[in-house]
Amino acid sequence: MGEEKKPQSAGVWPTVKPFVNGGASGMLATCVIQPIDMIKVRIQLGQGSAGTVTKTMLKNEGFGAFYKGLSAGLLRQATYTTARLGSFRILTNKAIEANDGKPLPLYQKALCGLTAGAIGASVGSPADLALIRMQADATLPAAQRRNYTNAFQALYRIVADEGVLALWKGAGPTVVRAMALNMGMLASYDQSVEFFRDACGLSELPTVIGASTVSGFFASACSLPFDYVKTQIQKMQPDAQGKYPYTGSMDCAMKTLKAGGPFKFYTGFPVYCVRIAPHVMMTWIFLNQIQKLEKKVGL
Repeated sequence: MGEEKKPQSAGVWPTVKPFVNGGASGMLATCVIQPIDMIKVRIQLGQGSAGTVTKTMLKNEGFGAFYKGLSAGLLRQATYTTARLGSFRILTNKAIEANDGKPLPLYQKALCGLTAGAIGASVGSPADLALIRMQADATLPAAQRRNYTNAFQALYRIVADEGVLALWKGAGPTVVRAMALNMGMLASYDQSVEFFRDACGLSELPTVIGASTVSGFFASACSLPFDYVKTQIQKMQPDAQGKYPYTGSMDCAMKTLKAGGPFKFYTGFPVYCVRIAPHVMMTWIFLNQIQKLEKKVGL
């Protein structure tokens, strides 16, 4: 019985593997980064230094407070990172096959990253919406609160109340930002691995740490301008005549460029880098460890 099944699973596993690995590494990275993110939000709300915030949270709310909203965060990784890392691997493998097994030029890696980002964001958009709604819920007056118990209930209620397409509300800017972020993250990682391993002759660990650092930097650098525009659009207020300062993303980008030059888009880059880069780095390091483990087990 077991013998007959083996060839079949061998056919499915190589295809599924990059998706499983991508999702797992993204979820593990979230488990590490989530408490740090939580502390960062509290510091921004002016509750003191990192040490003070941590002490207060542990004393008043217990260890669980660091993992509030984890279900939505993990669901987002399980959909978004699974889709983007899996599809990136599949796309690059197909491209390498077409390239007779030679490493891809950077622009092809960037294209694969762009596509993978778009696929990931489209798949992950509903979870993203649930996450944002759950986080924003606490700030609404009690009468208007949606009081979702977890991410799945949030998704179910959004569909029931607003229809299926409501899950992709505001997906446009999110998809564009994800395309930029993943182009920077995925292409630069593969390129850096080739550089550190082949050109510099580094061993595996320094290669992975070096490449994931470069990848974190480029993920931040490529996506901040889009993030900046997205934030400006989300928080704009109409003036006395009821007119909004920007008609849309393109208009906002052009006006920002005219008013402040290209560097205006990089306002708050260090803070943004600290937010984006660690998760990118953790994801790559976990991915590498998972792949090592699979080699050992013979998967």
